[in-house]
Amino acid sequence: MSTIRGARERARIEVTAAIKDEARKQLAADGAARLSLRAVARELGMVSSALYRYFPSRDELLTALIVDAYDAVGEAAEAADRASCAGSSASHLARWTAVACAVRDWALAHPHEYGLIYGSPVPGYTAPQATIGPASRVGLVLIAIVGDAHRTDGLALPPLAAELRSEAERMAADVAPDLPPAVVAPLVAAWSQLFGLISFEIFGQFNRLVEAREAFFRQAVGELARHVGLLGDRGGHKAGTRA
Repeated sequence: MSTIRGARERARIEVTAAIKDEARKQLAADGAARLSLRAVARELGMVSSALYRYFPSRDELLTALIVDAYDAVGEAAEAADRASCAGSSASHLARWTAVACAVRDWALAHPHEYGLIYGSPVPGYTAPQATIGPASRVGLVLIAIVGDAHRTDGLALPPLAAELRSEAERMAADVAPDLPPAVVAPLVAAWSQLFGLISFEIFGQFNRLVEAREAFFRQAVGELARHVGLLGDRGGHKAGTRA
């Protein structure tokens, strides 16, 4: 009985993967708004009723694709940080840069999946709670790097504007309770600017403007690191974090 159950589970995994692969092809060709379960079933030689046993609605298929994309870019960020940490002399700035470049590399290799999670919202679709954890993975890596720097080297930050303090305290409580609000506010800004840089490149806003894009990106990422107070090397001056 267990052998039959195992074969069925493997078959379900294979069919689910085939459905998602075909759906990704449709995303690339027609965009998320035109994703159709019937069209996916037709391309796979399935009847629509059979596909509904795997994904009862278009929104459930979209959610699966979104979770996969967030997990993939999150794994790229985490792997880059692990590789960077493998060298004992790696600075926090080097870790930050490695993670940012890994996210950009993933986006360039998977522009349609990047567009699904960071592009225009899909009409009629509301992302469920299941997407929140995967969507947080890149941000959590950046938080971990800044947190490590805060505990060891310290962070060199400008004073926090008085009118932003209550909002910064709220953000810190929500996303990084172990970090001072003065750290979290520029960190949230840097996170959003990182994806702004990548989106400008992916969606063509840098066309006929920025040619040396990797060099431009690395320079910009270094500026973002300085905005969150990261120091360039472990042996440098240890700055205090302003709360």
